[in-house]
Amino acid sequence: MRALVIGGTLFIGRRLVERLLKEGHGVAVLHRRKAEHLPAEVEQLLADRNDNEAVRRAVAGRRFDVVFDNVYDWERGTTAEQVAATARILGDGLRRYVFMSSVAAYGEGLDHAEEDPLAPDDHPIAYVRHKAASERALFRLCRECGLPVVTLRPPFVYGPGNPFYREAFFWDRLEQGRPIIVPGDGSRLMQFVFVEDLVWTCLRAAVEPAAVGEAFNVAHERPVTQTELVLALARAAQKQAKLVYVNRERIEAAGGSVMGPEKLYFGVYFDVPPITERVEKATRLLGFTPTDWEAALRKTYEWYRTHHVRQPQDYSFEDSLIASG
Repeated sequence: MRALVIGGTLFIGRRLVERLLKEGHGVAVLHRRKAEHLPAEVEQLLADRNDNEAVRRAVAGRRFDVVFDNVYDWERGTTAEQVAATARILGDGLRRYVFMSSVAAYGEGLDHAEEDPLAPDDHPIAYVRHKAASERALFRLCRECGLPVVTLRPPFVYGPGNPFYREAFFWDRLEQGRPIIVPGDGSRLMQFVFVEDLVWTCLRAAVEPAAVGEAFNVAHERPVTQTELVLALARAAQKQAKLVYVNRERIEAAGGSVMGPEKLYFGVYFDVPPITERVEKATRLLGFTPTDWEAALRKTYEWYRTHHVRQPQDYSFEDSLIASG
């Protein structure tokens, strides 16, 4: 098949491009700037996906069987109107339009099934409302125009090549024998999906007839607590974790940031109210079977050991929190 990957140079998109090429598919990537690391056989189409006319010019005269829409502009946001416009531009003759949404589209809450309501258009967090509204717009196009859309709702994505300072945040500290701050009592739930499992699901959704018009939660079945996460990361690195529990109110009062880079205390965006989901639908309709959690973490750690470049760290904020505890 001939596939267009919107955003194929970073984490999920890069793995997806590699998998498509490995399976013998033709691949084009739509992104803002030419990337030197992409294989020569990948056609690079240059456009800002938020600029509808630029997208139209970039894809003019080309036909695709499948579009994988992975990009979200974290600086400006990517709205439902922009997503729907891209789908209209590319939708003629498509076999599938696979949209990368997020568990965040639910807004809040635990144990979500796909039929649960998505966040409203007035949700205070732009990313949440944009993902939810984009899904609504795409399914509207599915009903009205026959767009063969599939949406995927992953939680935290981890694995080799993660550009966010998440797994590496903990492994940097474990490698140096430093204590790990755990906010609150460590019981806050988190849910994860291995990047290779997510990429597998993208390709499966592109060919499974029953996937058209459906949304899928894609994750490890069982959420883990923050304490369980740190201990699992420590096992993957064969290190002993030293956990220090610090009250969230104290962290907030000291200026702790969930995004960093300054005063980051638990990995980028890792300490947020939990949203979890059920994955029975993906198992039933797509045959989704997640990689073993511990094995996937070990594979990720091996990549970290080989490729991660540790940056100089200022641990003074963490030390002050530990001392105050």
